Amino acid sequence: EAQLTESGGGSVQTGGSLRLTCTPSGFSFGPSDMAWYRQLPGGACELLISLDPNGRTHVAESVKGRFTLSRDNAMNTIDLEMTSLKVEDTNVYYCAANRKTYGELVPCRAGGTWGQGTQVTVSS
Repeated sequence: EAQLTESGGGSVQTGGSLRLTCTPSGFSFGPSDMAWYRQLPGGACELLISLDPNGRTHVAESVKGRFTLSRDNAMNTIDLEMTSLKVEDTNVYYCAANRKTYGELVPCRAGGTWGQGTQVTVSS
């Protein structure tokens, strides 16, 4: 069974940095579609950054210049590196692969393979 696990969440102060790691089990990322999301207070998931099978990335305006995606082919993981964190970045963060639903806002964990989420808390 294909699964994803996020790790690296935690608490940090405003302006700090965190790295989240997405690790698959039961499959390898390879040239697959994957993305990082976060759950907004209303319940939907906001697309933050995505990587398509051709290696092209898309970054949401809300995090452009602060969040980047990096891939470790040897470890078969994909990281979300977050810098200059703000209080409003406090959310549950998810990674997803082989998505079935696309767009800037999607139902969380709907279609494809999603992780369980990891909490990021930014305090002032």
